[in-house]
Amino acid sequence: MKQEYRDLILKACGASSLRVGAMIQTLWSGYGEIVRLHLEACDRPSVVVKHVKFPEEAEHPGGWNTDHSHRRKVRSYQVETHWYQNYSTNHNCRIPACLAACSYGDEMLIVLEDLDVAGYDQRRTSVKDREIKACLSWLAHFHALFMGVAPDGLWPIGTYWHLETRPDELEAMEDARLKAAAGDIDQILNKCQFQTIVHGDAKLANFCFSKSGQDVAAVDFQYVGGGCGMKDVIYILGSCMEEKECEKRVPGLLDYYFTQLKLSVKKDVDFAALEKEWREMFAFAWTDFHRFLLGWMPGHRKINRYSKQLAKEVLHKLKM
Repeated sequence: MKQEYRDLILKACGASSLRVGAMIQTLWSGYGEIVRLHLEACDRPSVVVKHVKFPEEAEHPGGWNTDHSHRRKVRSYQVETHWYQNYSTNHNCRIPACLAACSYGDEMLIVLEDLDVAGYDQRRTSVKDREIKACLSWLAHFHALFMGVAPDGLWPIGTYWHLETRPDELEAMEDARLKAAAGDIDQILNKCQFQTIVHGDAKLANFCFSKSGQDVAAVDFQYVGGGCGMKDVIYILGSCMEEKECEKRVPGLLDYYFTQLKLSVKKDVDFAALEKEWREMFAFAWTDFHRFLLGWMPGHRKINRYSKQLAKEVLHKLKM
């Protein structure tokens, strides 16, 4: 690790020395890594550092090494830095504290609180009802907190699959009907009366759980921005469940999300109108992500009967 990085981290944490620990993960397409650093003589035993280094030649697992892709990733790290430096949440939608952030040429550094130390040391690859509900509760409180808040400095429209940022994938689509409807679906979601800030990549892997599984914190805010909260809801549900589970469990889980949203939203919000609009947007949000997958990776396991049925319903509503 470069000396200027060490100096920044030591100063930010008030530590006397540091030791580079385990690499937690590499960043998508070879854009850097996330590592844990162990500290001496300060009140934090460790911190997590997201070290971004823009590669001369990216290695995308799906082969999408385009200028669009690179510009989107560069912007995503700028957005994430701005998010951590300028936005805050509460204990109902916990995120790591940002201790320092800076840019050095083609490199960026974000120094974050170690959520493992804070009690969120569990990761899940499969979940029970309790853990899915914990994630939905986090999202409900997050969406309530930022209801009507302008996404200043963030993506104007959040999520990594947003149509405007995915022209290459749209062009690659073979489903002509959905391809023709993509712009209409995008506009319907963007013109919702009730807008919030969405996490934008609310998959299971981006939630850190307490040992009980009842409390969660979220990480990875590269695609945080404005939008309809259903975009996050469909993404977490799709990342947790296969198609048969979706058919059986989605209605009850949606009910739970709206129960949590009602408890946390400000009293001056017309909740009945909000719930009505967002329930109507569920199929549109799901189909919007389905559109992305069809262009990005046509053989993806999430392109299943449940997704196709929702897309069929949306196209019928649009009379496409």
